[in-house]
Amino acid sequence: MKAVILLSGGLDSSTILYQAKADGCECHAISFDYQQRHRRELQSALTVAKKAAIAKHQVVNFDLRQWGGSALTDDAIDLPQERSLDEMSQNIPVTYVPARNTIFLSFALGYAETIAAERVYIGVNALDYSGYPDCRPDYIEAMQEVFRLGTKQGREGQPINIVAPLINLKKTEIIQLGNQLGVPWELTWSCYAGDDVACGVCDSCCLRLAAFAELGLVDPLVYA
Repeated sequence: MKAVILLSGGLDSSTILYQAKADGCECHAISFDYQQRHRRELQSALTVAKKAAIAKHQVVNFDLRQWGGSALTDDAIDLPQERSLDEMSQNIPVTYVPARNTIFLSFALGYAETIAAERVYIGVNALDYSGYPDCRPDYIEAMQEVFRLGTKQGREGQPINIVAPLINLKKTEIIQLGNQLGVPWELTWSCYAGDDVACGVCDSCCLRLAAFAELGLVDPLVYA
């Protein structure tokens, strides 16, 4: 069974890569260089993919900075720092990149149909950090219908299935799952700041650190 895995190099996407392996899939990972502030994550994506010894890993290049609209694609928009988990979940944060998962899933769908894959894995998560509209169950359900209606494979009765195994898990539960699967946390990258060392104060770092701490574990990543 072939699967395309959306791999950012982060905690969630690395977990779904290892989940896809555990599910017995031939894994074809796809990462995106969209000129994001935190392009350092691509280094981790390459390293995690190599460690997992998957069938293939590709990086797709395009530029979302020409539109901006997010703290991750426009340096004039400041990254939120040292926010509580409650603050993070109150509104859609400025780190939301307009339609990013729709763009990513479109690339993944084209790739999946080209190689006759049965699945596309995505590490979206609706709990703990639910501000992103394109990480929620109703969005994934709608995109599944797009996958069915918008492809030859789908119209002929063999739709490519979106697999989102983390969507209803807490961050602590994702870490526990990753531990069971043997995810190399030290190779992953979650920081939004764009430096060579994780900042420890952006929303993504705070959420990750809080989850490891809640479990009584030490995050092996080095923080500034």
